[in-house]
Amino acid sequence: MTTSTTRVLALLEILQGGGTRTVADLAARLGVDERTVRRYAGHLLELGVPVESLRGRYGGYRLAPGHRMPPLMLTDEEALAVLLGLLVAQRTGPVTASGAASESAAAKLRRVLPKALGRRLEALLETADFTAPPRSAGAREAGLLLGLAEAARDRRPVALGYTDRRGRSSERTVWPYGLVAHGGRWYLTAAGPSAGPATDPSAGPATDPSTAPSAGPATDPSIDPSAGPVAGPAEVRTFRLDRVTGMRVLPGSFESPPDFDPVAAVLDSLAGAPWAHEVRVRVRAEEHHVRRHLPPGLATLSPLPPEDGADWTEVRLRAERLDWIPAVLAALDRPFVIDRPPELRTLVTSLADRLTMYATASAPEAPAPDDH
Repeated sequence: MTTSTTRVLALLEILQGGGTRTVADLAARLGVDERTVRRYAGHLLELGVPVESLRGRYGGYRLAPGHRMPPLMLTDEEALAVLLGLLVAQRTGPVTASGAASESAAAKLRRVLPKALGRRLEALLETADFTAPPRSAGAREAGLLLGLAEAARDRRPVALGYTDRRGRSSERTVWPYGLVAHGGRWYLTAAGPSAGPATDPSAGPATDPSTAPSAGPATDPSIDPSAGPVAGPAEVRTFRLDRVTGMRVLPGSFESPPDFDPVAAVLDSLAGAPWAHEVRVRVRAEEHHVRRHLPPGLATLSPLPPEDGADWTEVRLRAERLDWIPAVLAALDRPFVIDRPPELRTLVTSLADRLTMYATASAPEAPAPDDH
């Protein structure tokens, strides 16, 4: 590839970064004079690249708004980042499209890569594997994600069709605050009129709620009259996107609380989702130590006043089963006090007895050697 051609492609790569670039800036970055920059821009126009020339004091060159270039200018590292991103998202991330869509996107990218780079990336894709199985999703979820994102950005109310954990369908009007990806799923935080119980008791475990109220701010949004009346106080709730059956944008607008944190709202709702047992334990440890074993979305932590010069943390969580909690408490390796439920004390004692038995048991005798 000649030096001239290389610099023309370098100019294209700079312009693909977005914005307007002055001729002087481009000349300095390419190591040529301004007249040569104008000639390179003309070459791009001859190739069908929509380069716009802007006159004036702050003029220069830019690509036409909305123009999408094929990924011809990716470096090895950039191509690796894109392809691995597609693969990892399909395997472990919050999927918003079918596996076929991810595979076809990767195939299109590989077709326009240089052959040498394509062969190297193909070798990586053929030899790399993941412990997590691929997640399944349909293209419908991608459309919902984009539609809800626009509604949240534009502060537009939506009519939301939703199916809860028990398979019961309903439609409600909500004011979308934000979207959060967590644990391989997308969640919508939205405010809406309070209607009956705060949470369906069948919503699911703390890590997989159908819809749960947020422990965060439940500020009543300011609703434009054209959005319809608000029946009762507003309540912030969390919805799993894969359980949304449909949405349509309604007329009107709303104002969300300026300090609202969608991530905190989702994590609080996951940790507070109702289940069979409400667990409260006080641990003699700082909050950051406890958090390493009980991440957000699983437990809510609150610092307690120090006792005997030591920090204490209150742990609150909800669970359908208690059998996994004793092992977590043992992993903390700190003194603790179980406030509730009483049956958790029995499980912890049973685990301690088993560990003592395992640790003190004699090793089995080795079999006698065979003389024959």
